[in-house]
Amino acid sequence: MDEQWFDNFKIQLDQYYAWPALYTFKFIVPTGKENELKALFPTHTATERPSRKGNYTSVTVEVMAPNSEAVVEFYKAATKIEGIVAL
Repeated sequence: MDEQWFDNFKIQLDQYYAWPALYTFKFIVPTGKENELKALFPTHTATERPSRKGNYTSVTVEVMAPNSEAVVEFYKAATKIEGIVAL
C-alpha cells in the first residue's frame, strides 16, 4: 500500500464515518504473529479465530477512533507485520 492508497482510503473514511466513530479492524496473520498485531492495540480487546488448518489467525479489533488519521496510522503500523492481510 502506498501513500496514494492511504490518502484515498482516508477520503472514503471521512465520507462514510462521522468522527469519533467505532471502527472495526479485521486482519489475517500467520499463526504466531497474533501478539505482534495485538500489541498495536494495547487497550483494546481482540477476537481471534484460527483458520481450519491452523496456519493463519483472523484477528478483529473494535476501536473508538477519533478521526480517519488514527485509522490510517493503525493500518500503516500493521503493514509492517510480515504476512499480514488487512480486510
